[in-house]
Amino acid sequence: MAEAPWLEPGAQRLAGLILRCHQHAFRQPLLACGPDRSERQQAQELFAAAAVVMAHDGASDPCLIYANRSALRLWRRPWSAQVGMPSRLTAEPAERRARSAALLQALEQDAIRDYAGIRVDSEGRRFRIEGARLWTLWDGAGQRCGQAASFDNWWWL
Repeated sequence: MAEAPWLEPGAQRLAGLILRCHQHAFRQPLLACGPDRSERQQAQELFAAAAVVMAHDGASDPCLIYANRSALRLWRRPWSAQVGMPSRLTAEPAERRARSAALLQALEQDAIRDYAGIRVDSEGRRFRIEGARLWTLWDGAGQRCGQAASFDNWWWL
């Protein structure tokens, strides 16, 4: 039987990176799981978290590289459709400028809190997010390699 995509070795490393960079950016853990957990356990806990967690790469038109179960449910897409798609598609065209400005601010400051915006699921249903945290992902060489976001406050419009 094939491994769940969020438990493949690369996804496990990415989950650890998301958790470490959140800790660095906000000086608090994203999850209650401690550093004594294995990479696999951390990946499982991040995927199962109630809060939405997503990440995209550092390309000029970034693509999603991670989405936990809460994100997949909210956007109504399977992992295979959500991960790999341009992250701008999580918002309607009219909302993308504001989204880009927030991502740029988070990049310049390393992280921001209390972001709010409108998003759209795979069926075109709109929802508002509030209280989101956005942070920069840094690779082992100290280079920016993407951004991540987490929120647990949202509602349908």
